[in-house]
Amino acid sequence: MQKGSINVQTENIFPIIKKFLYSDQDIFLRELVSNAVDATQKLILLSKKGDVQGDLGSTQIEVKLDKEAKTLTISDRGIGMTSEEIEKYINQIAFSSAEEFIEKFKGIDDKAQIIGHFGLGFYSAFMVADLVEIITKSYQDAPASKWTCDGSPNYTIEEAGKAERGTDIVLHINEESLEFLEEGKIRALLNKYCKFLPIPIKFGEESYQEATGEKDKDGKDVMLENKKDYIINNPNPAWNKSPSDLSDEDYLNFYRELYPMSDDPMFWIHLNVDFPFKLTGILYFPKLKKTYEVQKNKISLYSNQVFVTDNVDNIVPEFLTMLHGIIDSPDIPLNVSRSYLQSDSNVKKITGHISKKVSDKLVELFKKDRKSFEEKWDSLGVFVKYGMLSDEKFFDRTKEACLLENVDNAFKTISEYKDQVKTLQTDKHGKIVHLYTSDPEAQDTYVGAAKARNYDVLKMDALIDNHFIQQLEMKDSDCVFKRVDADTINNLVEKDEEAASVLSKEEEEKLKKAYEQCINDTSVSVELKALSPEDMPVQITQSEWLRRMKEMQQFGGGMPMMGEMPGSLNLVVNTNHSLAQKILKSKKSQKEQIGQLYNLALLSQGMLKGKKLTEFIKKSMTEMV
Repeated sequence: MQKGSINVQTENIFPIIKKFLYSDQDIFLRELVSNAVDATQKLILLSKKGDVQGDLGSTQIEVKLDKEAKTLTISDRGIGMTSEEIEKYINQIAFSSAEEFIEKFKGIDDKAQIIGHFGLGFYSAFMVADLVEIITKSYQDAPASKWTCDGSPNYTIEEAGKAERGTDIVLHINEESLEFLEEGKIRALLNKYCKFLPIPIKFGEESYQEATGEKDKDGKDVMLENKKDYIINNPNPAWNKSPSDLSDEDYLNFYRELYPMSDDPMFWIHLNVDFPFKLTGILYFPKLKKTYEVQKNKISLYSNQVFVTDNVDNIVPEFLTMLHGIIDSPDIPLNVSRSYLQSDSNVKKITGHISKKVSDKLVELFKKDRKSFEEKWDSLGVFVKYGMLSDEKFFDRTKEACLLENVDNAFKTISEYKDQVKTLQTDKHGKIVHLYTSDPEAQDTYVGAAKARNYDVLKMDALIDNHFIQQLEMKDSDCVFKRVDADTINNLVEKDEEAASVLSKEEEEKLKKAYEQCINDTSVSVELKALSPEDMPVQITQSEWLRRMKEMQQFGGGMPMMGEMPGSLNLVVNTNHSLAQKILKSKKSQKEQIGQLYNLALLSQGMLKGKKLTEFIKKSMTEMV
């Protein structure tokens, strides 16, 4: 038996250990299984080179639990180690075999990437175990060895009776980590960290039905229940295959494998880049609603099929987190420090490339099948607008595929719509007015007034639209957006011609005073306008700019002080409506008539609520009886 002390170079290795241990405790399983994959891939590579003769037999990895013995074992039939190699690669923590191996066999098989560094990662085992054993036999003609360590720098190495090639890592789970002896816990961790590792991983068995070839009395097949190895992972995921080898159904099946509870995606992008960085993956466009509160963190980052993280906030642009799928790159480091990833140059390059691929795909789909693109816009619009708000380059690349939808469900690109409305909706200041509604049903009266003048009205009813409108106005100074209820239709699209009032100046002053006295609210400004007799007798309007800023503040953005400012309303009285003259002539019921009209105006804006609404309904019902 050999005894010794692990050679730790304190000045250079402990900072690395601390950085590594900063990750979740669960990550030990990823490291140990990755090491097993590493050892197996080394063996396969040596076999291809001719250094290993004969049939390799099964190369699958097995994870085993023994609750009674309180052990968790990870077994492989890979390259194994001699006692000398244990001394070199395990006891001298700072020295990993991976770099040496890669250098030795450089250029033989680029796909056989070494994903684990059998050294530092191995010591993650002591996060959950108070005793760890390595029982290993090299593919070379050497006796098997057993290494034992209790987490201190002290270890033992002795001969072992292991007959088959490969390595068993036996973790004696400590009392604080007994959850890792639960089958459900280990299954969940394997599914999270090892789901797509390139070597089959066995975890227990599963039952299946097999036909015996016989029939029962009812003529049905007699089935026999058998058991087979339960393979926890998919060693050859879709993103590693060539797009030409995959059908639409293959892409959909892979999405269902990733997100079994989600609706099928609208379309997808297959990433495959070799230079200046390596990148593969599949990104899916899910079906989104017209809301900002979408489910994020559905993109998982992998490095050579090794799970890195599913928290991609601040790693990729926020708008890309609306997508679902997998990004796999050996250029993404395995250490999961967010600050490191944010500053890593390769990660930034990958992010920029993905953003470009997404925008290019959107434009391609728009040009290829505009009708289908328009049908998907209800889901796509939130993503596209968010991306254009978040990324200037994305805005420039995607603007030709960004659609504006009007209340009649007709779609135009930004430039097409500008050309469509500029003739009729250019005001006296030379501004092309884009009228819009945020709620077509609630603002139907105002929409109708606009359409009566042959104006077009956009439907901008997503929560993000206030911000998007602001951006479009900044990008094109010729255009201005006004909500249909922000003012009278004459004022929304100001023209040189002005309608004359049928009331005299004296009558107008009397009418305005009557309204002010009846309403008796300093937050409401009464304004008299000479509108068409067919227009509403009274309208409530709000400043487009002030209302937009307040709404943007509630959503996030805008000017902070706007959220604190009291709301101000304009009550526009149509002096040319027949009710204006009727109110002037009626002295006794004047207050009631004005109050009723004011309440109707409030009701049309959804502003009549609570006690006032109840009283209005009661009064209206009484008048009907």
